Amino acid sequence: MQTDTLTATFAAIADPTRRAILERLMRGEASVGELAEPFDLALPTVSRHLQVLERARLITRSRDAQWRRCRLQIEPLREAEAWIRRYRAYWEENLESLARFLAGSQPGSEKPRKPTLRARRRRRS
Repeated sequence: MQTDTLTATFAAIADPTRRAILERLMRGEASVGELAEPFDLALPTVSRHLQVLERARLITRSRDAQWRRCRLQIEPLREAEAWIRRYRAYWEENLESLARFLAGSQPGSEKPRKPTLRARRRRRS
C-alpha cells in the first residue's frame, strides 16, 4: 500500500459531494447525468469531481456510444480502512491501559472501574 494512494483516497473522500457520488455508485454503475441529478451543480463541475475520484482510482469511467458510465472501485477504500483499523487498535489498547492504570492508582480501588457509557460507545464505533 503506497502512501500516495492513501493521500489520494483521503483527499478524494474529503469532499461531501464526492462521498455522495461514491454512495450512489455503491448501488451500481451510473451515467454522469444520473450522478449529477441530485446536485445543484453544472455538469462540468460534476465532471471535475469525477476526475478527482478517477485519479484516486475510486471509480472507473467507460464510454458506451454517447454515454459515459461510472463504476465504483472499492480497493482504495479497503486500503484506507485497513490503515485506519491499525491505528484504531493501537489507540484502543493504549486507552484501555490508561484506564487500568488510573483505576489502580485511586485510593481504595483494587479493581478497574466499569467503562463509562461514552467509552463503551467509542469502542463500538
